[in-house]
Amino acid sequence: MQLSNRSNRLLRPAKPWFVYASLFIALVLNYVPFGYHPGIPDWVALVLVFWCIREPQHIGMGMGFFLGILVDVGKSTVMGEHALAYVVLAFIANALARRIMWFPSLLQALHVLPMLLVAQGLMVGVRMFAGEAIPEWDHLLSSVVGAALWLPLTYLLLLPQFQPLDRDDNRPI
Repeated sequence: MQLSNRSNRLLRPAKPWFVYASLFIALVLNYVPFGYHPGIPDWVALVLVFWCIREPQHIGMGMGFFLGILVDVGKSTVMGEHALAYVVLAFIANALARRIMWFPSLLQALHVLPMLLVAQGLMVGVRMFAGEAIPEWDHLLSSVVGAALWLPLTYLLLLPQFQPLDRDDNRPI
């Protein structure tokens, strides 16, 4: 089994429309009413972390705050719960972006897991401050599932950026 995600292919820069479209799709997936199933990942948090690591100069805490407010409104949760968690998540992801990019995808998932757990802990803390009960331990499964989905998500979101395999001698690169 090979742990490296390195290939001989070059990555093109991410198109801004693709970044925003993937964040919008993640937002729509968060709005889907699954009921109480503890293994459903926070799609917005996962895609936000991905783009904060891959495109830290374009996606950051402002986008995290904006998406957090949209998730709070869409899910009818305590206002600012997701916004606070996503801002902290974007800050940590931006701060660790260069470090995480050195690792293969499987080890990147091990870096993403604590970030998702911190964001989830902040959301639980805000809910407890608002008067809700302490959630069960299986509530943490969504972060574990999110980290497990890091490898396929990375492949899926990087797919449009790969250069073609055929070589054209007239291109400068």
